[in-house]
Amino acid sequence: MLERVNDEIDLSQSFKAYDVRGIVGETINEEIVEAVGAAFVDVLGLSGQRVLVGGDMRPSSPAFSAAFARGASYRGANVSMLGLISTDELYFACGHLDAAGVVFTASHNPASYNGMKMAKAGAVPVSSDTGLYEIRDLAQSYLAEGLPVSGGIPEGTIDTIDVLADYAAYLRSLVDLSGIRPLKVVVDAANGMSGMTTPAVLGDALLPGLPLEIVPMYFELDGTFPNHPANPLEPENLRDLQAAVVEHGADIGLAFDGDADRCFVIDETGAPVSPSAITALVARREIARAKASGEDTPVIIHNLITSRAVPELVEHDGGRPVVTRVGHSFIKAVMAQEGAVFGGEHSAHYYFRDFFNADTGMLAAMHVLAALGSQELPLGELAAEYEPYFSSGEINSEVADKDGAVARVLAEFSTQDTVVGTLDGTTVSATDGSFWFNLRPSNTEPFLRYNGEAVDTTTMERVRDAVLTIVRSTA
Repeated sequence: MLERVNDEIDLSQSFKAYDVRGIVGETINEEIVEAVGAAFVDVLGLSGQRVLVGGDMRPSSPAFSAAFARGASYRGANVSMLGLISTDELYFACGHLDAAGVVFTASHNPASYNGMKMAKAGAVPVSSDTGLYEIRDLAQSYLAEGLPVSGGIPEGTIDTIDVLADYAAYLRSLVDLSGIRPLKVVVDAANGMSGMTTPAVLGDALLPGLPLEIVPMYFELDGTFPNHPANPLEPENLRDLQAAVVEHGADIGLAFDGDADRCFVIDETGAPVSPSAITALVARREIARAKASGEDTPVIIHNLITSRAVPELVEHDGGRPVVTRVGHSFIKAVMAQEGAVFGGEHSAHYYFRDFFNADTGMLAAMHVLAALGSQELPLGELAAEYEPYFSSGEINSEVADKDGAVARVLAEFSTQDTVVGTLDGTTVSATDGSFWFNLRPSNTEPFLRYNGEAVDTTTMERVRDAVLTIVRSTA
């Protein structure tokens, strides 16, 4: 048990606003993880309660899981080890079993990284607003002073359970794919956890087969990512999947990130379908389902960077759109406050009320498969309805004086023909609806992030180029 003094590592290096992420052996190690496990139990008052612990396929995840379990059980928690899991499996387990938990993952980060995503019972996120920094500070003191004596707290137990089958069955209960037309689906797991969850949910590894022919790519679990980084947000990491969709004559391609909580979609021509279009498509299905169950005006959450097509479609279909800041803890909080049925982000995180307000790439993929397979149009034509505008995508500019750059842009663009908003960064919208753009400073990097959209390509490019010229110029 942790006893020796160690105050060389500053945990603020790895504790972010929503999770923990660091370089293995440098800013995160077994000693740190054991202290965090103890602090997790003490801060959240989990002594005598069940705590769930699992990890992804990264080489350090098993040892980190064991270290967290040691710290948590020492402080009185009864730990259930989940073994290899995706992040959305943890959220399912926390909701289904009504227990707090942690998954060891660094999501899409390189192989040298690992980290922790934590949740309270019911899959309520643990973020900087809900205890994450208190856990950090207490763990820091445990590293310096050693874990406290038990103080009469009986040490907890450690057992092992497997939630994959229940997770797969639960997702199947939410979207019925048994009656769709046959589809050929290429799935790029990027050697991440969807290499395990895809056969369980969409294949016949644990449940009866579906009318899906799965063409697997990089399903071998390997946290060194030998084929390409597990970050489908970067276009170069989609190229293998795009080529395979065309080569196999597939109906659709799916790309998951390392911990499988995000899903990107490729159409039959190899073209990406934007996360905003997926948000609108799934929103339409969830609004219809909620209305059929008696809800008058189902709420759909979307972040500020998603296409304006999303709130327009939600209103058209009789729902109520609610905009929020970027970030999963914000969206999950608003999901709960509003009783929202669904939420989507431009980064391909998709949140479902029926999934404990948590994000799951697999459930979003199932909705897309259901929508595609219930009609005869190819995905490219189906998705076109949900992408009426032209987007710049996210463009980063390295800027030392971010506030000064924004001020220069506003001096040019803040006129009687525009409206300026400050919900998340700075958003400038044309009063005639022809364009909008957002400038949002990164909290962790010297970047100013640009996202823009317009009614046609010419306007989008004109506004994009004008803003970026100002941003990248010196005052």
